[in-house]
Amino acid sequence: MQLFVNIAAFQGLLTLGLHCSELIVNVIRDERQWRSATRSQGLRVATNPLKPIFTHPLCLILFIAKPFLHWMFGLSFKINASAYNDSLEDFSVMMFTAQIWNLCIALFILACFFTVVALLRPHGPQPAAYGHLQTLANLVDEWSPVMWWGHKEDGIPYCHAGTSDHPLPDVKMDCVYAGSGAGSLVALS
Repeated sequence: MQLFVNIAAFQGLLTLGLHCSELIVNVIRDERQWRSATRSQGLRVATNPLKPIFTHPLCLILFIAKPFLHWMFGLSFKINASAYNDSLEDFSVMMFTAQIWNLCIALFILACFFTVVALLRPHGPQPAAYGHLQTLANLVDEWSPVMWWGHKEDGIPYCHAGTSDHPLPDVKMDCVYAGSGAGSLVALS
């Protein structure tokens, strides 16, 4: 019984690590979807939910890595048991060192890859939302089936950027936009 608990604990840690990698991939995929609002074709709100999963390279890497790593884990252990006259005669566990090393190397490569991916920051003037619904609700000021993000109006002292149902010009990098953390122009006394 203790053997199965130990193997389940190690497999559970493997599964937990792969789920954490999946969370990273999902957040990056969602951010990429949000950032498509700055492209010429805009952000389509109503899309097939399976399309981004099978077209995003990180999703495909994870789709292949998850069963492959569990298969490698399964190759690392072999349990032999034999019974005679309704009693357990022989019970042995074999651990294959080479397979365990292969699994460790594959996990190290996967961990380094997803660490680098998680540390990369999105570029451009569009605020990062990372799938946070309140942030998206604050940033989207016009809902439509296809949305574009860009410069909406000039203002003094702040300009306004937001979403629209028609293509917008690019954000002006030399302007100060409301909510950009520029602070108040009124002196605090």
